[in-house]
Amino acid sequence: MPIIVNLDIMMARRKISLSELAEKIDITPANLSILKTGKAKAVRFSTLEAICKVLDCQPGDLLEYKEE
Repeated sequence: MPIIVNLDIMMARRKISLSELAEKIDITPANLSILKTGKAKAVRFSTLEAICKVLDCQPGDLLEYKEE
C-alpha cells in the first residue's frame, strides 16, 4: 500500500506508549496497533484529530505517500 503510517515514529519522539496514547484518545490498544502497523484500511478524521492533538503534530507527520 502506498500510504505509510509513521505513528510509531511520532510516538517515539514524544516518548508515549501505545497504551497511554490509546487511553488519551479513547480507542482500544488493539485498534491503535492496527493503525500503527499500517494494517488499517481507513482512519476516521476524529481519530486522526485526537492523535494529532495528543502528539502535537500535523496529519502529514503521521501519513506519507510513496509510489510502489
